[in-house]
Amino acid sequence: MSDAAAPILALRGISFHYAPGRPVFSNADFQLAAGQHIGLYGPNGSGKTTFFRIVTGLTKPHTGEVLLHGTPIRSAADFRHLRQKVGLVMQNAEDQLFSPTVIEDVAFGPLNMGMRMDEALEAATAALEDVGLRGFENRLTHRLSGGEKKLVSIATVLSMRPEVLLLDEPTNGLDPEAQERITHLLHHLDTPRVIISHDWDFLTRTSNAFLTIVQGKLTDAAPSLPHSHMHAHPLGDAPHTH
Repeated sequence: MSDAAAPILALRGISFHYAPGRPVFSNADFQLAAGQHIGLYGPNGSGKTTFFRIVTGLTKPHTGEVLLHGTPIRSAADFRHLRQKVGLVMQNAEDQLFSPTVIEDVAFGPLNMGMRMDEALEAATAALEDVGLRGFENRLTHRLSGGEKKLVSIATVLSMRPEVLLLDEPTNGLDPEAQERITHLLHHLDTPRVIISHDWDFLTRTSNAFLTIVQGKLTDAAPSLPHSHMHAHPLGDAPHTH
């Protein structure tokens, strides 16, 4: 995949396997530039989450390197710096939420980055506004719905003002209303991002470029999948087009 703009985030020559002779990635390349909203499609076990783990330094590739603004990221300190710039939203929101109240969870990242308390609270309040949860500051996190927890987990990342977002199956397990809220939010976020999902419809609504993993490579040959879905129209049987 190529883009005229200089990449913010890149992977170069990445190879990785869990078992010998069964590569997940084989000399794979990737880049993400400003304005790109990439949907990464693939079935379970294809290497999508491993890709995020390599980007964020949680898994070390056997060969290759991660680059941020063209600079190789190699040491543990380098990856700590990268994780302040590249925000990861985990598949399970409860893996990301651990404080008693919403505001404590959302302000944790900014405080950990060295912001003063007033700055962290301001950043946290703005992030909650972004995800449509202004007024939830003092709500108990464990009493939120699944969709609300997912929105809070996104806010915990947005509060750190990342340059890149990585979202792992953000609508997984959510009801249709919560899925629609996540979709609406992503429509209004300009931050360059990669979204992992096995929901092709969701990716087409939230992405402007598409990748899949084929034979250890990240390729922009978007899959062509016959599918059906139920939907309703306010005009009922009136003629309409898709």
